[in-house]
Amino acid sequence: MSVACIEARRAGETIAQLTDVASLDHPESDSHITIFTDKTGVVKAARLLLSSVTKVLVLADRIVIKQIITSRNKVLATMDQLEKVSSFQEFVQIFSQFGNEMVEFAHLTGDRQNDLKDEKKKARMAASRAVLEKCTMMLLTASKTCLRHPDCESARINKDGVFHRMRLALEQVIEIVTDSRPNGENEMAPISIYSGIKEFKNKVEGLRENLYFLSKENLSTMLEVILEHTEDFTDSAYTSHEHREHILELSKQAKMELEQLVSVWMQAQNQKTKDLMEDLEVAILKTCQCMNDLKREVHSAATSLAADLLKYHTDHMVLKALKITGVEGNLEAVAEYTCKLSEQKEQLVEMCRLLRHVSGTEPLEITCIHAEDTFQVTGPQIISAAETLALHPSSKIAKENLEVFCEAWESQLSDMSLLLREINDVFEGRRGEKRVYLSLPRPGKHNANLKALKPVKLDTEEQAKIAKLGLELHLLTSDVDSETEKWEDQENEIVQHGQGMSSMAYSMYLFTRGEGLLKTTQDLFHQAEIFATEGTKLASALHALSDQVHEDKPLLLLEAEKLISMCKQLQITAKASAQGKSATFTKVDACILKTRNVMTLLCQLLPLCCKLLRKTKAGNGCLKPAPPWKEDRIRTATNARTPERRVDTFGIKSLENHVTNMTFLESK
Repeated sequence: MSVACIEARRAGETIAQLTDVASLDHPESDSHITIFTDKTGVVKAARLLLSSVTKVLVLADRIVIKQIITSRNKVLATMDQLEKVSSFQEFVQIFSQFGNEMVEFAHLTGDRQNDLKDEKKKARMAASRAVLEKCTMMLLTASKTCLRHPDCESARINKDGVFHRMRLALEQVIEIVTDSRPNGENEMAPISIYSGIKEFKNKVEGLRENLYFLSKENLSTMLEVILEHTEDFTDSAYTSHEHREHILELSKQAKMELEQLVSVWMQAQNQKTKDLMEDLEVAILKTCQCMNDLKREVHSAATSLAADLLKYHTDHMVLKALKITGVEGNLEAVAEYTCKLSEQKEQLVEMCRLLRHVSGTEPLEITCIHAEDTFQVTGPQIISAAETLALHPSSKIAKENLEVFCEAWESQLSDMSLLLREINDVFEGRRGEKRVYLSLPRPGKHNANLKALKPVKLDTEEQAKIAKLGLELHLLTSDVDSETEKWEDQENEIVQHGQGMSSMAYSMYLFTRGEGLLKTTQDLFHQAEIFATEGTKLASALHALSDQVHEDKPLLLLEAEKLISMCKQLQITAKASAQGKSATFTKVDACILKTRNVMTLLCQLLPLCCKLLRKTKAGNGCLKPAPPWKEDRIRTATNARTPERRVDTFGIKSLENHVTNMTFLESK
């Protein structure tokens, strides 16, 4: 690297010398000054500069890869030690070292993920890092439980499962950064109905340009593969009768349309008359239309199933029951509820498989596969954790361990709601357009002074400090989304402003993780300004609503004024100048904190508006009735202890707090 940098510097200096205007003897009055005379020397130096800079970049890439591999090896070595410890004191010491190593690995892989250009690799990296993030906390509690109850088989199974999954995730990260597969295998691309239909239609439409570029057998085989995949829907026990019938009808129609197309196509190859070419065009259009109808039908089947399942399982009744019966030591009841959780797991795994077929993009396909794996693995882990608690009902660590695994399950369900929304956006062509306020500032569309400001990026330590606030923001966006989903009238102004603010707050949460569209602090401040503006618009809508209601009108007006005040404070903070790194970080922290406060208020406002409108427009079907589970729902976002239980950058900060709080009394 040093040699390559020296070469690049020399080449640059050579170009500078050859093009130095001050060294020229030409008179100043000459309006056509020749900048350099040694063209051959400049070309040679330029080639050397290009070559040496390329070498620097290649070497830098190798160094980063080597750093990640070295970091992974350190993590694996410490994991081996953690797996073999037999004393609580030794575990605490080694886990502290493990935490530091995971922090380093998180930073390296996070930077690498941002640098990746391939969206598929980026999605796979995000999935692997998500596994490591959740499993780090699981590893802590599962290991502590195993140390407390060394003779408990279910505790050992629980711990072994976490270690195995972390090792797989670490290996996948290395596969991505080195662009390799174990044993030289080729990477199998996910096969979906969407990708099959897209390729099939491209081939069919290509017949307009060339009648001979593929065979009829080729087209028939492609259709057979697509229809074979539709059996995942027709054979599924969770597909409705109507969807199943429609898919079968469209599959039959697709075969007929292809037969007609092939017939006209073969004739056109022998005799290119005007009538035949017109018939071929009609056959192409009818075939493509049939495939579009099939795509629309499987999309409807998958997304409606997903929406129903996510709504049905939002109350987490089975998880709550497992916690209660585990603490009671009721083994029979635990066994009963573990069967129900297994059924729920099968439903959610099937949902992920069907969503993969209709995800629309390869990164979303990978996200669906990751979700499927998460449900597949986490379900049995929750069961073994519940069995351990039932066998040791007075064990605080066994109870905490079950809580952590249940939180991972709940978190994945919450992520599925966001994934479903994104899949629908892609299908309807709204991706990148539906929420335009998520876009970064555009020249001429925002404060011109932003151009003059030098973007400041937070370092990894500062990002870790705001991670906790970001997680609280994430939880609040989930709460707001669940509230807005109750409204049938999605065009309602209050709903639209609420959804907009939730999406913007989510993008700010992603910023705290070093992900998403907001890359620099200036992006974040601009997003905070737009968020505050949207909040002010929502306050205006609340004032309009107050004119329609009689009950609780003073309360509604009071909350609206509070919202206006908070949004003004946020705007002032976002627009205030910040010179220096320390001041910038303070401003970032204040913006996210004020955004969180606004979202907390929004969580209170939406149910209030829902209640008032339900009373005002009773019988008009404006709103869906609130599900009973909402009435006794424990809002994790407002629980002061919950964010500490969550994880930030790979969960290390919260884990360090956890390790600090460990006492040897726990091991008794």
